[in-house]
Amino acid sequence: MVDVAKNYRPPPVPTRDAATVALLRDGESGLEVYLMRRQRSMKFAAGMYVFPGGGVHASDLDPIPWAGPTPAEWAERFHCSEKLAGALVVAAARELFEETGVLLACRDGSALLDTASFADLGGARVAVESGDLTFAEFLRSRGLTLRSDLLGAWAHWITPEFEPRRYDTRFFVAELPAGHFVGGLSGEADGGAWMSVAAALESAAAGQLAMMPPTRHTCRSLMGHSAAGAVAAGQHRPIETIKPRLVVHEGGYFLNSPTLDEIA
Repeated sequence: MVDVAKNYRPPPVPTRDAATVALLRDGESGLEVYLMRRQRSMKFAAGMYVFPGGGVHASDLDPIPWAGPTPAEWAERFHCSEKLAGALVVAAARELFEETGVLLACRDGSALLDTASFADLGGARVAVESGDLTFAEFLRSRGLTLRSDLLGAWAHWITPEFEPRRYDTRFFVAELPAGHFVGGLSGEADGGAWMSVAAALESAAAGQLAMMPPTRHTCRSLMGHSAAGAVAAGQHRPIETIKPRLVVHEGGYFLNSPTLDEIA
C-alpha cells in the first residue's frame, strides 16, 4: 500500500458506485457476520475477506417491484440523488442474492419466501449472476417484490485517491431471513464462513484473516448489536463519508480520515 501511495501521481482514477451488505445473524457467541474470501486472481481485494457486494450495474436502474422505504428516503440517508439511491438498494439486494443466495424479497405483498420456495431459486441465481437475467426481470417472473425495509444503511466509504481501482461504496446491514441459508459460492469467492464479529476481529488482528480497513471498521462498529438491532439502528444511523488518506511515519503507516480517528 505504501509503495502504491508513493508512486501515485494525480489525478485520481474515477470511482465506481458500489454497494455491500454485512449479512448478520445471532449466534451462541454473539453477533455473527458472513464473510467471503475473494479469489486470489481478482484484480481488487484479492484474497481478502469481505462482505457480499459489488458495483452498481446499469440494470439496477430499471423499474422494479418495490416495498419499504422509497428511493427518496434512501437518498436522504445516503446524501445522494434519488436515482442513485434506488440503484444502490437494488445493487445491494442483487449482489447479496448472487453471492449468497439470500433473497430480500416477498410474495403476496408481505410474506417472505418460505424454505421450500427459497431453495428453488438456484437456477435463477446463476442466470442473474451471469447477466442472462436482470434482477428486475427475475423478481417479476416469480411474482416477487424487493423488500427495502430489510436493509439498514450503515456507512459510506470512498477508496483512497492513490489506489488504481476506486469505489464509492455504501454499506448496508441485513439480518438473515428465517428459513434462508447461505448456499454455494459465487465465481468471485473461493471460501466463505459465518463467524462471530469478535472472532473475526481477533483473527484479523492476529494476521490470520486478511481484511480491508472498511470491513474491519464495520465489524468494530457492529459490536454490541443484535442482528435485528443493527438493522433497526441502520434506519437512523448518521452516515458520514469516509475517504481515507495514507499517513506514513517512522513506525510504519496508517489510514485516517477527517471523519474518523486512525483507521488501520
